[in-house]
Amino acid sequence: MHIRNLTLRDFRSWEHVDLELPTGRTVFLGANGNGKTNLVEAVGYLSTLGSHRVAGDAPLIRLGQQRSRIGATVVNGGRELRIDAELNQGSANRAQINRSPVRRPREILGILHTVLFAPEDLSLVRGDPSERRRFLDELATARLPRLAGVRSDYDRVLRQRSALLKTAGRQARSRSGSPADLSTLDVWDGHLAAHGAQLLAQRLRLVHELHPYLEQSYRAIAPESRTAAIRYRSATLPEEFLDPQRSPQPDDVAALESNMVRELAAARPKELERGVCLVGPHRDDLDLMLGSAPAKGFASHGESWSFALALRLGAFELLRSAGTDPVLLLDDVFAELDRRRRTALAAVAAGAEQVLITAAVPEDVPAELEAHPVRVTTDGIADDRTSRIDADEEPMREAGEHDTVTP
Repeated sequence: MHIRNLTLRDFRSWEHVDLELPTGRTVFLGANGNGKTNLVEAVGYLSTLGSHRVAGDAPLIRLGQQRSRIGATVVNGGRELRIDAELNQGSANRAQINRSPVRRPREILGILHTVLFAPEDLSLVRGDPSERRRFLDELATARLPRLAGVRSDYDRVLRQRSALLKTAGRQARSRSGSPADLSTLDVWDGHLAAHGAQLLAQRLRLVHELHPYLEQSYRAIAPESRTAAIRYRSATLPEEFLDPQRSPQPDDVAALESNMVRELAAARPKELERGVCLVGPHRDDLDLMLGSAPAKGFASHGESWSFALALRLGAFELLRSAGTDPVLLLDDVFAELDRRRRTALAAVAAGAEQVLITAAVPEDVPAELEAHPVRVTTDGIADDRTSRIDADEEPMREAGEHDTVTP
């Protein structure tokens, strides 16, 4: 799989980009603040409908504009598909496949597979559980695009059920007024369990299948270190489901749904008291282990970097095992790695169908990668295959500079 063409309109600092991309390795070279990361961020967005840098879409729209457009021509097994996403201020986002509108933007998911490694990935090891849940869910959705709808339905039900819990809890604590009617809560419990069970089943399947790739990747990066492992953590799941060596079973969804219904019923008094939903995959985490100790809090800085890198490389190999290379996105990471980790990452990148790299200077990229250079400066993007691509003259939203592309 590779991207033949990337177009941006009013994305971040870029007013207009129309860039042809080759297979193999391309490195966007330029000083910090010139917009290199914006290019790979746009590619990642088309793959996941999210940014690795910010939580919402508003910062992705160029300052002073109402919408932003990102498009790519994706080639997979000789077949070309064009995907486009439009991000809108104050209204719903839209998307197209082969220039035809689709009902929901999430319908483009699964067309472009990417694996992105960035300095922010250190938060996978040291950050909040939400970072690790997002890693699991994005990877699971890449493998099973319909899971995007399950995640959306789960989030919707969770919001509505949480609002009902707050209202019912206030009524229960009030000395005046009628008692809360909890019959509606029973209905929402059923919906939450149905969607949550599907999400849980895919997460558990993913942990089971990712585990050996993670272990192998970490051993290649840090052979002298302890063995790396991952384990799903949930306070409400039976122990039998949490073993990463356990093979997924045909009746897992039904069993998980029944278990969640029971746990919701048991937790209801506490939920009404606190006004929050205490049961479900939104409360779970992924344990990252080095030997018998959790990586978070016990791993050194180098071990944390190795674990983060192994998670991404494991994800790359897992997606590749389905028969198609994902596009590998390396955002300014070689400068953060020591020689051994650079070598391990370069070995994977050398065999990928397409790799897009950002770096401040050529020396940050291992010479053995033989990457095609594209220079990104405050005057423009310089690429002998493209014409001049001008960026906005206004300051960058985050970096405080503007980007251009010079021939």
